[in-house]
Order: sequence, then structure tokens, then C-alpha cells
Amino acid sequence: MSDKVEKVIIVGSGPAGHTSAIYAGRALLEPIVYEGLMAGGVAAGGQLTTTTEVENYPGFPKGITGPELMMAMREQSINCGAKVITKTVDSVNLNTHPFTITVQSESLLTQTLIIATGATAKRLHVPGEKNLWQKGISACAVCDGGLPIFRDKHLFVVGGGDTACEEATFLAKFASKVTMLVRKGEMRASKIMQERVLDHPKINVLWQTVLEDVLGENSVNAVTVKNVQNNEKSTLDAGGLFYAIGHEPNTEFLNNQVALDETGYIVTTPGTTLTSIPGVFACGDVQDKKYRQAVSAAGSGCMAAMDAEHFLATL
Repeated sequence: MSDKVEKVIIVGSGPAGHTSAIYAGRALLEPIVYEGLMAGGVAAGGQLTTTTEVENYPGFPKGITGPELMMAMREQSINCGAKVITKTVDSVNLNTHPFTITVQSESLLTQTLIIATGATAKRLHVPGEKNLWQKGISACAVCDGGLPIFRDKHLFVVGGGDTACEEATFLAKFASKVTMLVRKGEMRASKIMQERVLDHPKINVLWQTVLEDVLGENSVNAVTVKNVQNNEKSTLDAGGLFYAIGHEPNTEFLNNQVALDETGYIVTTPGTTLTSIPGVFACGDVQDKKYRQAVSAAGSGCMAAMDAEHFLATL
């Protein structure tokens, strides 16, 4: 272990991680960013690297691809003084200060830690999913639903919770029709959200139905579904498929050393990025299960860097 104590170490490389790196770098805190090596099954840069067109990030009137946006953020982080390392953090020790960060066989000490590891969308991994991911399959209607590929198409939403209802309602603005696939004979969603979709003229619900396969060459053109009561399968024309079955926050490496909520997201003090441990800050989707947008993640990354700077000033 090196005797040097870093001022700021950032774990994660999505919009939250890179925005915190940009702000920390400009504050002359010499941040180190561990961007991960296929951490959570996703390339460095986070969920946006699996997205094609991004039309809702400010400053790009003609849109930009997810990978292009993340490469630009990465370059800006480096230009502002961050050191970006393409390795995945294995574990941390937050019981003593300075904190210890372990990466492979190397250990580093740091005065502050910014956690920006995001959350990974849950998938069903049906046979056609791998080939058609981001070619008509998405896990974020707000991100992708307005894209031309989905306009005036019959779209399917998998899930029966509030998020699924919200996604279906959003997609109905653009789709010719939206069909929800709900595994049970009832939804988990709140009553008001259920009423909103059940009363919507463009939304249909297939109860006790699960997704079996998604079909198409270069884009989604059909889905195969199965009724769980009678095991009857059917293939239905489709122009798009959206998963709304939840996200898995990437917090396993923390080993429950910071307070998490009942679904595994890091708990932060409202209006801040402060966690249950002084000097540890969380930003982006790892602590945000409501908005989950690139722009809101970036904003919280700014907050985390400023919170870390203020903490360092008190030492």
C-alpha cells in the first residue's frame, strides 16, 4: 500500500462519475477515477454506452450517440485534471479514515470517496435479446421512446409495477398501440397508476403472460409470449420492446458499509450526496431510483464533487 493519501477517488464512469471528476479536477483535487472494466456487465461509461441516440441531453440539438457522449465526458475529465484508470474496484474499507480502496492487488488511501457506480437494468435474456438490444429493445422509455424507430409502432412493455405503468403511458404518446405483459393476474402498481393504464384507449394488458422470445433481423418485428395458465404460446407483431422490471444498484463492492434502502440503493441526505459515512458521497443512479436520467445524474455528480470539496476543507 502506498503511503500517499489521495484527496478524491471516484468509482464509476457514467455522467455522474465524470461530472464529479470535472468539478473535482477544476478544484485542483487531483481526482482518480476508476471507470471499471465491464463492471456490472457494462462497458466503462455506464448505461449510456448501450444507448444509440440520445436526444434529451442539453447542448446537442441534433442528438448524440451514448458512446460519443461518454467519450467526450471522459476526455473532458482528463483535460480538467482527472486520472482515469480502466480497472474495477474490488472492495473498500470505510471503517477507518482515510478510506482504503482495493483494486486487484493494489490498495490506495483516500480522504474522500465518491460512489457513482450506477444501476444496471434487469433483463430477461430471452433468445433474441442479445442481437436486438438497442435495435428495438430498451429498458428506458423516457430515454428512447420518442426515437423514430418506435413512432407509430405496436410497442410492448414487460412489467406490472408503477414504472411499467409510467413507461406504457409515456410510450402511448408515440406508439400506435402499447401492450403490457403482466406475469400475474394483477399488477403491483398503485391503484391510480393501474387506472391510468387500464382506462387508456391505446394501452392493452395481457394478464398472466410472459415474454418468451423477441424476433427480428436488424430491428424488432415480433414477440413470442406465453400464457402461464395454459402454457399457450403466440407470436405477435411488434415494433419495440421495453423492459420495466427494475434495476439493480451496483453496490456489492461496498459490502453493506454504507446505509442502503430496502431495494439496495444508497441512502443520501435529501438535497445532498452525503451518505451515512462522513467523507463518502453517492451520486447518479446508485442513489436515484426515481429519475435515472443522464442529466440528473450529471447534476448530482457536480453536487458530490462540491460536497467532497467542502468536507476536505473541514479536515
